[in-house]
Amino acid sequence: MTSDQSPIERRLHEALGPAQPRTTSPDLFDRVLGSIADDRARRRRIRYGALAAVTVASLLTAIVLLVTPRKNGHLLMNWWILELFTTAVLIGLALWLGPFIKRFGRAYAADVFHDNPQTGKSYIVLTDIVYYLIFAAYILFTVTLEPRESWGLNVLPSQVAFEAARLGGILLIIGVLHGLNIVLMPVLGRLFSLNRRLP
Repeated sequence: MTSDQSPIERRLHEALGPAQPRTTSPDLFDRVLGSIADDRARRRRIRYGALAAVTVASLLTAIVLLVTPRKNGHLLMNWWILELFTTAVLIGLALWLGPFIKRFGRAYAADVFHDNPQTGKSYIVLTDIVYYLIFAAYILFTVTLEPRESWGLNVLPSQVAFEAARLGGILLIIGVLHGLNIVLMPVLGRLFSLNRRLP
């Protein structure tokens, strides 16, 4: 090893050089088995989730086709069928998309709150409660119990546009809330860390 090497090169040479003994971690095999089991469980969850989504979509489609009257071979869907269908989709998005995003945010929260992990766990629980309260309020605010003035007894384009706006609204709320959380979480983590260090 020459003296003109950079500190990084020296450290790499010391760690990977031929003179260094190769030691195997005693729990390496157990960790590999655990990783394989975790990957298998994750693929199983994905399969079950996809199967559940296809089953729910098939059931909703079958229900819509069964309860929708026909005239001259065309479906005449009542307004309340589309309203119920949209509300069910909104509830499904709120219940599925929130935990799906949170699964990827746990590692981020652990990095932010590394000085006080218990605070990070409590923070995630509290934000989940806030999210679900906002989702429930949005769904209740936008639900319709009788046809609006521009609607008819059957589904019209104006109702389809309204229901599409409801779906877009909850996606926008979910995106904005999680975006704010991503921006604010490091600031809060830093404040909590400073607070713990102050006498």
